[in-house]
Amino acid sequence: MAKERIGYGQVERQHMAAPHNGQIYAQLPAMEFKNSKWVPIAQLENGQFLKYNYADGRASTDGDIEWFMVYNEEKLYDERYQNHRNFAMKASDMSDGTIYPRLLRTFVGDVFTTNTFKGNAGTVTDKEGKITDIPDLSIGDYVIIGNDGWLVKYTKGDNDPDVPATGIVFQVIPHFTQMNLPAGTTAPDYTLPDKQWAVKLQRIK
Repeated sequence: MAKERIGYGQVERQHMAAPHNGQIYAQLPAMEFKNSKWVPIAQLENGQFLKYNYADGRASTDGDIEWFMVYNEEKLYDERYQNHRNFAMKASDMSDGTIYPRLLRTFVGDVFTTNTFKGNAGTVTDKEGKITDIPDLSIGDYVIIGNDGWLVKYTKGDNDPDVPATGIVFQVIPHFTQMNLPAGTTAPDYTLPDKQWAVKLQRIK
């Protein structure tokens, strides 16, 4: 059954190496190729992915380098909206109209929780917008990074391997509330602090 999300994507870092080994990058502008030219990316949510493309001087979805996770410091200035889901970094809020995102490199073994998946119609543009058509994920499913930098469920075709053969691969793993359940018991959904659906992922490749 499809899942839903209210507000922007969220990430909880359980066990990630980047904050401890210095693999955090935050000097390049977030850019996209639109209408035949490079322009600032309008919005970034925590849990999206970009490539830190030093060669071309931008953080974007192109280049030969691997993907890095967007993980910006949350800054919430509206007292009416003080939840994690209310934060996204927007170019319109920047003095020069450009986002300079903080990007974390991921490593095999990293574990985090997130609900940063697009619905079939895209993502939200306001603090309490709702997505109602996020594809469901089950424990053991594989998740990869799409060409647009969003996490997507790996769907195996007839001639595809069981586990994606190339690129970064995450797997949905159980939270402790989903472990050692009595026979015949359905594992409950894992949730974020605001009770929204999420999945716990571990990088395996």
